[in-house]
Amino acid sequence: MANDMMEAYLYEMNTLLESLDEMVLGAEDRKTFSQEDVNEIFRIMHTIKGSSAMMEFDNLMTVAHRIEDMFFIIRDQGMEAVAEDLRPELFDLIFQAIDYFKAEVEKLENGDSLTDDIDNIMANINSFSNKIQGKSGEEEPAQEEAAPEEASGDAGTGGRTSSQFPFGIQVFFDEGAGMENLRAFMLASAVKDAVDGEENFDYYPADVDSNAETAAVVVDEGFSLRFLTDEFRQRALAVVKDAGSIGHYNLFEYEEPEVQEAPAPKPAEPAPQQVAAQQSAPAAPQQAAAQQGNNNNSNKNQKESLISVNLSKLDELNAVVGEIVITESMVTASPDLEGLKLDNFTSAARQLRSLTDQLQDVSMSLRMVSVSATFQKMRRIVRDMSKKLGKEVNLVLEGEETEIDKTIVDSIGDPLMHIVRNSMDHGIEENAQDRINAGKDPVGRITLSARHTGSEVIIEVIDDGQGADDDAILGKAMRQGLAMPGVEYSHKDILNFLLMPGFSTNTEVTEYSGRGVGMDVVKSNVESVGGTVSITSEKGFGMTTTLKIPLTMAIMDGMEVSVGDSVFTVPINNIRSIVKVESGEVIHDATKGEMLRVMDNFYSVVRAKEFYQMESGKDEIGDGIILWVESGDNSFCLFVDKLIGEQQVVVKPLPDYVNNYGIRNYGVTGCTILGNGDISIILDVASIYTASQAG
Repeated sequence: MANDMMEAYLYEMNTLLESLDEMVLGAEDRKTFSQEDVNEIFRIMHTIKGSSAMMEFDNLMTVAHRIEDMFFIIRDQGMEAVAEDLRPELFDLIFQAIDYFKAEVEKLENGDSLTDDIDNIMANINSFSNKIQGKSGEEEPAQEEAAPEEASGDAGTGGRTSSQFPFGIQVFFDEGAGMENLRAFMLASAVKDAVDGEENFDYYPADVDSNAETAAVVVDEGFSLRFLTDEFRQRALAVVKDAGSIGHYNLFEYEEPEVQEAPAPKPAEPAPQQVAAQQSAPAAPQQAAAQQGNNNNSNKNQKESLISVNLSKLDELNAVVGEIVITESMVTASPDLEGLKLDNFTSAARQLRSLTDQLQDVSMSLRMVSVSATFQKMRRIVRDMSKKLGKEVNLVLEGEETEIDKTIVDSIGDPLMHIVRNSMDHGIEENAQDRINAGKDPVGRITLSARHTGSEVIIEVIDDGQGADDDAILGKAMRQGLAMPGVEYSHKDILNFLLMPGFSTNTEVTEYSGRGVGMDVVKSNVESVGGTVSITSEKGFGMTTTLKIPLTMAIMDGMEVSVGDSVFTVPINNIRSIVKVESGEVIHDATKGEMLRVMDNFYSVVRAKEFYQMESGKDEIGDGIILWVESGDNSFCLFVDKLIGEQQVVVKPLPDYVNNYGIRNYGVTGCTILGNGDISIILDVASIYTASQAG
């Protein structure tokens, strides 16, 4: 149970912090928080405070509570309370808090102890709160202590009356019930649903969810629920009557105080829990509350339509679906059925195939998520590095809605972060004048884009910085023993040095690079999910890093082909055309070997038998079949013996000891089990092309 609570807490925290990060980044671009932003940040901090208190993470609760109080002030007085020259400090403060929460969540995920020292962040929050209230640091504690007494209402109600919420219910729990503060909070949560949201009521004590000491107040004075209208009170009354452990309750209403000649003392700030209702316009509080209530209902319905599922369960589902696909193939393609005329069986098998295909599509779609969350994280990196490096840079995001497998999304987060940092650190020029002298916009630009191309996703990080210096890269490669003196290296070869272990063009260690962890880590991480990394650059005109990543690693449509006694699977998305040609149509080029003309273009021929050095298989082009295949910008003709047919296959990874021999570099990406139980090797068209050209 404890593990389930922790998992739910961590999931909620990560979700809230991602939303908060994105919101504050947008607000910083606009140089202000909208009223909606302020309300949402207040809600997020209230949620973090309550959840952290429940988990007994006191420091997280304390930080969230103080930020909640700070945004209560902003919510009450509007963004006008924050002078324009203070707003950058406000944004920095919220980012500091986000980083604090993220760091603590990461410690919880890793099983590490939480940070005890929150003095720095608390001092910053308190200092800023004082600035927007025009207070000195010494005045605040005295006012906080005075607030409860100043805000006290009619003592006869046993709670606090409110002109904003004039209709009240005073609830007393059974004597000796225990944990009265938590019972009160649960009652308030039930009432919130009955009255269409927290903007239509408030309660006293307001901090029953996070302060165990309020249990004594509830026992002595009761728990006061206060409502915008009598109709809401009547709805809540039904909830109170049905609630457990209720001893008795009283109804009360707010009465206008008599006019006093002496000036009234300045009212204390209402408790943060009261704030939601105060957002209603004074002229039409019921109409505004109803509108906000409708918005809350629509959001509530939207949340209820989603369910979080442990990724391991989806993995298990995909594994089962994969086995169903294999078993279905074994049944329908059984050798025992060969030559038999079974109309009913054939019809049922066709229906089974259709349902199996649908099941595959659904199970696959469950794992597909957009790259938007990963892309949005890069905005924060660019923002922080822009400030620390003194570079003004715009990040442009394209194709955020592109979807790929959840596992792959998680795997590319760190590689993308490293590439973006690389572009910021030593891609974009050090000062704007250098860019102006080069005829560029003084503001740097980094573009992060994603798009689908058949069975893979292309993700590009493009910067318009100074580009790669071939001489500097080659010199560094020689000093590290990666390049040999006297050997001529092409521009492409020199760029490939950037992907080698330990290579870095930085001359000094910085916060972001130069620690011996270079693009080789990016390359290995991307290759671990079946992807590839390539770099293009021109000195003075920036650099482009391209990641080609499979949509999924589970199930794919493939064309089964045979070479001799062996069966191979070629991904359907890589096949442009299947043609039958005669031996006389082959053109022999002195440098490029055998070529074929297809659609007015000439393409090299790769013979599968020779490429894999197989003993059996056809040698005459006219006796076999040609697959015109492509991957990215590369196309060629693959010669095989014959086609077996199209088949949806389950991709099985090769054992580690096989991968250790670099078999992926020779066109083998995995394997699958055929309907008759045989194993078929799945070919990687891209690496076949690369290996054949190198050979």
